[in-house]
Amino acid sequence: MGTFNVLLRFLCVGIMAGLLLLSGSLAYASAPAPLTDWEYRWGDAPLEDDAPWSPIDFPSNPPERNGQKSVWFKTVLPEGEWRDPVLHITSINLVGQIYLDGTLIYQHGDMEEPRFIGWPWHLVPLPENSAGKTLALRIYSDYTSIGLWGDVEITDRIDALKGMLHASVQDLAVSAFSLLLAMLAAIFAMIGPERRGFFAIALFAFSSGLMLLAETPVRQLLADAPLTWDILRAASYFTLPIAIGLLLSHWLEGVPKRWMRRLWQLHLAYLVVSIGLVALGVVNLALTFPIFDVLLLLTLPLMLLLALLRVRRLNLEQRLFVTSFLMFAPLLLLDMLVAHELIPRRDVPLSYGALGFSLAIVGISLWHYRHSQRQLAVANQTLEAQVMARTAELDTLVEQFKGLSLQDALTGLNNRRHFDALLHQEMALAQRKGSLLSLLMIDIDHFKKVNDNFGHDAGDAVLIEVAALLKKHFRGTDVVCRLGGEEFVALLPGTGAAEAQTRAEKLLKAQRNQALSHLHQPLGRITLSCGIATYPAHTMDPKRLLRLADTALYKAKNNGRDRCEVWEGAVSSSEQ
Repeated sequence: MGTFNVLLRFLCVGIMAGLLLLSGSLAYASAPAPLTDWEYRWGDAPLEDDAPWSPIDFPSNPPERNGQKSVWFKTVLPEGEWRDPVLHITSINLVGQIYLDGTLIYQHGDMEEPRFIGWPWHLVPLPENSAGKTLALRIYSDYTSIGLWGDVEITDRIDALKGMLHASVQDLAVSAFSLLLAMLAAIFAMIGPERRGFFAIALFAFSSGLMLLAETPVRQLLADAPLTWDILRAASYFTLPIAIGLLLSHWLEGVPKRWMRRLWQLHLAYLVVSIGLVALGVVNLALTFPIFDVLLLLTLPLMLLLALLRVRRLNLEQRLFVTSFLMFAPLLLLDMLVAHELIPRRDVPLSYGALGFSLAIVGISLWHYRHSQRQLAVANQTLEAQVMARTAELDTLVEQFKGLSLQDALTGLNNRRHFDALLHQEMALAQRKGSLLSLLMIDIDHFKKVNDNFGHDAGDAVLIEVAALLKKHFRGTDVVCRLGGEEFVALLPGTGAAEAQTRAEKLLKAQRNQALSHLHQPLGRITLSCGIATYPAHTMDPKRLLRLADTALYKAKNNGRDRCEVWEGAVSSSEQ
C-alpha cells in the first residue's frame, strides 16, 4: 500500500461519501433483502450429490461440526427490483465459492489449496433474472468459525456502499482522534519527565486508533489489500494489553507492579512470535486470533485483580485510572465474544470505550503532571482545548449523520425523508410501466385526547401499535411511512382506487376491533380515518397526489371519522 495511493484513495472515498450521503434521491425501489430459508450440508461432495440437506437460520457454524472443515449452504434468491443487484456479504470464514444454479460466479481464495487471505467484505454481481434461482456456497475453514458472518443480503451496489460509509464514519472519526491523541502523548513522552506514562498512553491510543481504522468497512476502498489490513488489525489488537499493562504497572507498586510487568511482557512475546510467524508464512493469521483471545481471557482478569488488590492504597488519581480500566475491559471482552459468535451478534461500542479510556487516562495523567510540572500548564491547556474541539467535531458529525436517517425512531417505519424520495420514484416507475399507483393518507382519530387523558407515553404506545398494524396489513411491494405526529401514508403500486378503498376499509375494521391499553389501563376506542388518491386517474403530479389524498382525508374527518374517502375528480387539463 503506497502512501500516495492510499491518500489519493482516501480523497476519492471522501468525495464519494459526500455525494452518496448528501443525496437523498438515490434510494431504489427495493430495500436490501436479507437471505433466509437456508439449508446446509457437511462435507465437500459435489453440489449435485444426493446427500440430505438440513435447515439452518443463518449460514454459520452448523451443529455437529466434529472437526469438519468443509460445508455447503444453499437458499433461493428472492424477488426484487434492484437496478444494480449485488450479493453483499460482510465476511467469509475462511475460503469460499458461490454458485448460482450450479454455475460458479464468485470465488474467495483457492479451494484447491485453501489458505487465509483476509476478511474482506464482498459485493458479488448478480444477473437481473436471478430471482428464484438457487444460490449455493461452498465453504472451507480450519478456523473456530465456519461459514458467513455479519450481513448476507441482496441490495443495490450503491446502497451497499452507502451503508459501508455510514458504518465507517464514526469509527473513522474516533480513529483519527485516537491517532492525534497518540501523537500528542508521544510528544509529551519525549519532552517531559513522565516519559514512561505518556509512552504507554501513546501506545494505547495508537493501537486502538489503528485497530479501528483496520476494522472499518471503508478500509477496502482505501486499499484493496484485506490480508495486509488484517495483519495491521491483529498487530494493533495484540498490542492493546501490552499498553494496558504498561499503564497499570506505571501506577502500581510492589508485587502487583512486578506481576503486571510479567503479564504485559507475555503479551509482547506473543505479538512478536505470532506476527513474525505469519510474516514468514509458517502460521495462518486467522489461527492467531483464538489463541490470543484465550490468552486475553486469562490475563485481563488477572490485570483487573492486581489493580483491585491495591485499590485501598492508591491515591485519588490512581483510583480514577483503575475505575476507567474497569469500564473499558468488559467492552474488550464482550467484543471478543461477539467476534467468535459465543454470544449473539450485537453492536459493541468498543470505539467509544477506547476513546473514553484514552481520554480518561489522558485527563488523569495531565492532572498528575500539572501538580508536578507547573511549567507545562500552557501545553496542558492546549491539549485539553484540542480534546474538547475534537469531541465537539465528533458530536457534530454524529448528529449530522443521525439527521440523514431514513427511519422513524419510535415506530420503526420509514420517515418523511424516505417517503418524499420514494413517491417520485414510484410515480416514475408507474408511468414507465403504465400501471396504477394509489396513495393512502391515514390519521389516528382524536389522538390529542389520548395524550391529554392518558399522557404522552400512552400516545407513543398507540403510535407503535398502529404502526405494527400497518406493517402487518400492508406487505409485499406496499410501503408504509410515518409523515409525522399521528399521520401515516401508504403507497400501493399496481393498485387502483376501488381496490385501495377495499383494503383501507379492512384496515379500519381491524383497528376498530383492536382493544388498546397502556400499563394495563384501557385507552378507549381508537379509530382511523383514511383518504385515497390514485395515479393516473386523479393526477399525474406527485405533490398534487399527496394533496388530493390529504383532501380526501379531511373529508373523511368531516363526515364523522372512522371512515375512508376517495378523492372525487379527474386529471386536470394541464396534466393531460
